[in-house]
Amino acid sequence: MLPQKSLRAKFALQLASASTMLIIIFSVMLYHYIKITIFENIVQSLTLEAKNISAMNENESLEYKNSNFDLIKIVLNDDNLTRPEFVSTKDINATYLTLYYPYQNRLLVLTKNTSEYSLIVDQILVDILIINSTAIFLILFYALFLSRMLLAPLRSFCLKLGQLNERFLQEVETDELPVEFKPLGDGVNRLIGRILTFVQYQKELFIGAAHELKTPLAVMKTKNEVTLIKERDTQKYIDTLKNNNEAINQMNKMISSILEIGRQEGAQFEQPVMTDMIAYINEIGNNFLILAKGDDKNIRMNLRPHSLKIMIQPTLFLHVLQNFVQNAIKFSPKGATIEINSTLANGEFIVRVIDEGIGIDESKDLFAPFKRYGNSSGAGLGLFLAKGAAQALGGRIELRNRIDRSGTIATLTLPIRNSKYKK
Repeated sequence: MLPQKSLRAKFALQLASASTMLIIIFSVMLYHYIKITIFENIVQSLTLEAKNISAMNENESLEYKNSNFDLIKIVLNDDNLTRPEFVSTKDINATYLTLYYPYQNRLLVLTKNTSEYSLIVDQILVDILIINSTAIFLILFYALFLSRMLLAPLRSFCLKLGQLNERFLQEVETDELPVEFKPLGDGVNRLIGRILTFVQYQKELFIGAAHELKTPLAVMKTKNEVTLIKERDTQKYIDTLKNNNEAINQMNKMISSILEIGRQEGAQFEQPVMTDMIAYINEIGNNFLILAKGDDKNIRMNLRPHSLKIMIQPTLFLHVLQNFVQNAIKFSPKGATIEINSTLANGEFIVRVIDEGIGIDESKDLFAPFKRYGNSSGAGLGLFLAKGAAQALGGRIELRNRIDRSGTIATLTLPIRNSKYKK
């Protein structure tokens, strides 16, 4: 017996039920068609005979005999029939079909024994029932076989997923999967890839956090020990305390960045809302325009289309775009113009932030935690957070140099699930 919640059981039951219903309907139609066809010959025979008798004169018709009929007689038309009427009767030994035919204000009665035809029809009914029973049994067997064959790839795929070792995650082979299950396999592999990336970066995050916090603490301790070796003037103690306070401030910034990672992981469970992306990007750009103006820089918006409403988690999107714009302002020279543009292409919404800075080293992993390049300050977690937010949105980010190498292009690509925007 198959489990009640088995997909195979439901498929087999539905296929067998539908096929059985179709067979029953077809068999009923076939039986009635055969029955009507068989008795139609008798009806035509009785009608033709009645017409022939009606064409004779009264004396001839009374003496007329035909061995093909069991009874021919003329009776009174008490019911005032105006059109021929057929009546089927049955006794213990036989069945009969009688025609009452209007004839000279009376009724011509012709009766024929139809027992032989009734036996044929009954035998046909028995044969149809036997064939139907056999066909239903074969259909049920075929349904079980077909469901097993169709679900074999899915069962194999589920078995592979069940055998995944959480300590040694590996992507599942999807080459042998049918085309219908390929998106499922790709989705699982994307999830596994994201988990592997998350685990790898979390490991680097913990190691980096320990290193970044341990180094300034060791420096602070060394400075304190050196200062305490012998008595010094007041200014030396003040300088040492100031240096220690600066180190503490740097550590506080790093701890704030680490806390930001925790807040972002919570934002990944934020309920998506319908958002006009163009209006939202305009709002973000205008907020950063004040910051850019204060640093003698400018922000230019070039957004397409004019309106685009999609379901998205706004906080995660803000994390990505905010990091792009902040980096662009930080690394661009005085008087530079930072461009924020957007477009729709191949069912994807693409947002770019283009600066006029020094560019990047594309050979390095810019998204690893605690990686700082150039003369930048900070904990080195901005791009790490941006990549995590982009993955949570189902998108991807990319950093590359401009063709003229006079700046960097930061790109966020989001898939569009609304069919009208895909077109």
